[in-house]
Amino acid sequence: MNEPGLIQGRQIGTSELDEIRRLLADYPDWSRFRLSRELAHLWQWRNPAGQLKDMAARTLLRKLHQRGWIELPPPRNSPPRRMHETADAEILPIELSPITEPLSALLPLSVCELSTAGTAAERALFAGLLQCFHYLGHRGFVGENLQYLVRDPQDRPLACVLFGAPAWQCAQRDHYIGWDSQARQRHLNFITNNTRFLLLSSVPQLASYLLGQIARQVSHDWERKYGHRLYLLESFVQRDRFLGTAYRAANWVCVGRTKGRSRQDQPNGAHYQRPLKDIYLYPLHPLFRELLQGKLPTQPAKPSEQPWNS
Repeated sequence: MNEPGLIQGRQIGTSELDEIRRLLADYPDWSRFRLSRELAHLWQWRNPAGQLKDMAARTLLRKLHQRGWIELPPPRNSPPRRMHETADAEILPIELSPITEPLSALLPLSVCELSTAGTAAERALFAGLLQCFHYLGHRGFVGENLQYLVRDPQDRPLACVLFGAPAWQCAQRDHYIGWDSQARQRHLNFITNNTRFLLLSSVPQLASYLLGQIARQVSHDWERKYGHRLYLLESFVQRDRFLGTAYRAANWVCVGRTKGRSRQDQPNGAHYQRPLKDIYLYPLHPLFRELLQGKLPTQPAKPSEQPWNS
């Protein structure tokens, strides 16, 4: 049997498999959560901010288990709390009322990044709003992410914006960047995906204004939390629901559309049909291509730097 190869950005060979199997044999009573934490410690698998990448380790273990390389213990009933910060509609602390004022009357907006500066109540509100009012719902926060709750001066919530892990592969995006598979593996973490964008009112021009405001701070917020900056934003806009007007008005670039395929597609040709989505990108640095291709060394963001788009 061949070695597993590249999984979660790591090359897994015989020695790595032996380490994992010894860990499983020595601690048969450990949960998957504890095993992934210990594996991340063992390999010193950390992000640039020094935080253990135990979620990446847990995903790696699960993939090895699914492919038959190892045998994991059964999952426990409840995953760690950070994976499941959702709120039910019944416990939302406020009712939403229509906002009729123009955008100019709502300024300045309060844009709070909740995962580093928010309270538990704010994070529950954010999760509850997504669960109740976003068409995709909310399945919790997994992996690296930023959570923006937007309010007006009267403290009324106007929007929820969530950034998370980028797509592992996207042909149109990868062509736009011009990188090869090795550069993508090394530098994918310098991209983030706008996975949720929920507007809670229909105020004209609010969406594009908000996208512009967040673009001016997202790289700094990401660096403060994870120890490195961002060079590109991406978003996938479902074609049968939205026109992408706000993204275009905010100078995002539409580079193509998805093919309706899924990560769950099987090697035997079976695949799960998914809605077609337009692919929007927003560069945050004038040399984003060279940086993502590895032609220039990546550097920490400077507080004075402003976003740029092509």
